[in-house]
Amino acid sequence: MGDRQLEAAGAAEPLWLASLVKAEPRAPLVAPYMAYLLLLAAGDLFPVNLSWLAMSLHMGLVAWVICLFRRHYPTLGRAHWPIAVVGGLLAAWGWVAGQHFLSGKIVAGYDLGGRLLFYPGEASPYDPHTDFGDGAAFWVHVVLKITRACTVVPVVEELFWRGFILHAFVNWHRPEEVPWGRFSWLAMVGSALLSTMQHPDNWGVSIGCWLLFNALFYWTKSLRCLMIMHGVTNLALYVYVVRSGDWQFW
Repeated sequence: MGDRQLEAAGAAEPLWLASLVKAEPRAPLVAPYMAYLLLLAAGDLFPVNLSWLAMSLHMGLVAWVICLFRRHYPTLGRAHWPIAVVGGLLAAWGWVAGQHFLSGKIVAGYDLGGRLLFYPGEASPYDPHTDFGDGAAFWVHVVLKITRACTVVPVVEELFWRGFILHAFVNWHRPEEVPWGRFSWLAMVGSALLSTMQHPDNWGVSIGCWLLFNALFYWTKSLRCLMIMHGVTNLALYVYVVRSGDWQFW
């Protein structure tokens, strides 16, 4: 972005933001995800009875950060609704079926369905009934969590993982110069392996899910399609959890 463009952008948005994007072109794709993680951690400071407030603030502030960079996102592409919906349902099914298949499979003394090797702690499924009972507080928690998982989460994660990480594996210093959706085996597999750090309790199925998402991004070259697909996956997965009580996926 040249100086004249910077001045034009500054007239429509804060000058500091235009300057930031000029100095760090990766910021629009990375900052929303970083804000999501930091604000998610801050939510732990709220008492359980105010978790509804923590989640509401979390969604609102992350949505604000997303909107803050809206002029600097790459072209999102077409929705490809049939691909997004079918792919999302397939990913949700694979997440559940794959995790149940891996659980209890022991290789060299290690449970393939357990927590990622060398990752601290143990897998401990959280049942929200423990904190919220069976009444209105429980359903407020459920609705807010599902809403967050189907709105801001798909946006920030797809901007980061498909919009940034896949291209950063090709050219870390100037990922914005990598042709949109350019295929790379290193990016395809490397990002899938890296995703295990985000899902240490479901690391095996996370690899498979990321390979599917990456493949569909390379095929469609559309972040919009992947955002919809991601939202469908989360919706289907969480509806399954609430209906079945299989809280390991919550």
